[in-house]
Amino acid sequence: MLFKDIIGQENIKKFLTQTVKKGRIPHAQLFVAPQGSGALQMAIAYAQYILCNNDEGKNDTGDQNCNSKFEKLIHPDLHFVFPVAARNKNEKHPISDMYLEEWRRFVKESPYGSLYNWYQLLGIENKQGRIGVDEAENIVKKLALKSYEGGYKVMIIWMAEKMNISAANKLLKLIEEPPKNTLLLLLTENEEQIIKTILSRCQVLQFGSLSEYDVKEALIKNENIDENLAHKIAHRANGNYNKAIHLLHDDANELVFENWFIFWVRSAFKAKGNASVVQDLVGWSDEIAKTGRETQKRFLLYCLQFFRQALLLNYKADNLVFYEPQTQNFDLKKFAPFVHGENIENINQALNDAVYHIERNGNAKIILLDLSIKLTRFLHQKEG
Repeated sequence: MLFKDIIGQENIKKFLTQTVKKGRIPHAQLFVAPQGSGALQMAIAYAQYILCNNDEGKNDTGDQNCNSKFEKLIHPDLHFVFPVAARNKNEKHPISDMYLEEWRRFVKESPYGSLYNWYQLLGIENKQGRIGVDEAENIVKKLALKSYEGGYKVMIIWMAEKMNISAANKLLKLIEEPPKNTLLLLLTENEEQIIKTILSRCQVLQFGSLSEYDVKEALIKNENIDENLAHKIAHRANGNYNKAIHLLHDDANELVFENWFIFWVRSAFKAKGNASVVQDLVGWSDEIAKTGRETQKRFLLYCLQFFRQALLLNYKADNLVFYEPQTQNFDLKKFAPFVHGENIENINQALNDAVYHIERNGNAKIILLDLSIKLTRFLHQKEG
């Protein structure tokens, strides 16, 4: 993975190459990046730039043998850690090394893929992956060894927020005082979930979402589609290239989520003072509770986005509205006035609380039903 192959993020590329040229590579860095913005690709390109002595601004392309190993993700001084979970009873104490074949396929086939996409490929979408203490012990052992090729050793920890407390504590000393020529790259979509002792020991690099223009150009180049379609998809993707790819290929989840959302808000409108409709909300909660926790979380985040789009439309910020409902008898313009300054904060808080409790293995039926009852009250709240 070369810097030139990464979509956008030109300032990040410039900063990282300068750290190498000036000989000031921070030993522990935290990439904080929204989903689909390219943090994993950037980390791999950064590692390749260092280990292969590349200089993409010149004709020198570095060590070709090294670059070839990176293309296959088999360089001996490049290490990966990512959330995992046992797929069956035989897989005890799972660590990343047990799933490297699947990981390489994931990075190759879904370079901007999400955590949910990874869980799907691994067959654990109904479980909560994690980075545990067994993984941390393996990291310490690997980085204590000398590099195979005499240069840097690079450890990329993807979705570092999935590291539990025991694992994080195990890595504290390593992060603070790593062996010579060791680079730790921690990648996260949620900086707040990184424990403070880890956060304070890393140089933090903030990524922005991709621009609509960059997503559009990448779709035209990589997917060979016309400019009008690319523009429409880039507008809806909201800076997330992974979402753009799924929209292009008619991701079924998007329509399923829309159907769930529309049924939910319609039932919430009718439920006030109507016991029979409350049963509809109970049934809705049961249906979604049967899905995996990652699906539940993704749906709640989808709801957050839907409400924000309605709010923007309500306050005439039409140029920022990218969502186009596929359901024919649902008009976003008619729904928008019910989402306003008096209730949006409560709606956002309730949805974020639900995500928090689901992440911590709360009872999904109870969490979703409680959320539904709250929504019934919030949607009937008057503005001003």
